Amino acid sequence: MTSETIISIFLGVGLAASVGFRIFLPLFALSLSAYFDVWELNESWQWIGSLAAVITLGVATLVEIFAYFIPWVDNLLDSVAVPLAAIAGTAVMVSTVANLDPVVTWSLAIIAGGGTATAIKGAGATGRLASTATTGGLGNPIVSTLETGTAAVVTTASIFAPFVAIILVIIILIIIFMIYRKLRPRFKT
Repeated sequence: MTSETIISIFLGVGLAASVGFRIFLPLFALSLSAYFDVWELNESWQWIGSLAAVITLGVATLVEIFAYFIPWVDNLLDSVAVPLAAIAGTAVMVSTVANLDPVVTWSLAIIAGGGTATAIKGAGATGRLASTATTGGLGNPIVSTLETGTAAVVTTASIFAPFVAIILVIIILIIIFMIYRKLRPRFKT
């Protein structure tokens, strides 16, 4: 496995993790980076770097970010976004992974890309529901700000420093796992 392949995998996993926080932000950033020749996408995914894709994903990003600041709408978005995160996480992995057999690429994309995005989106949706229940939705804009900020940081790191991004993703997944372990019900036999 070449260093280019490893870096492309780190880019894909980082962007997939970002998709778990905001679906369109990492896709928009990937589109921009392809448009400005920062990253080269796989042959069948080069359309993401077109001007039409940049504009469309840019508008979708803005709509998504602002919609998450509306209490109750954010919970509705989460119910739709969990399955979309799996698809988008898989797509960013497939579009970025270089020099691997298609079977390996798709397997990696589904497991690492879709799985990471779904795990993070699911945890975020659960956190938002808890925020809605405990604050009547008043705390949700704070949650949304943290999610958008995290998505922006991880996306930026993924594009410009993929090795840093993979470390951030590991830290995020460890935090999610620790929170899950604290919140899950304990059964005693």
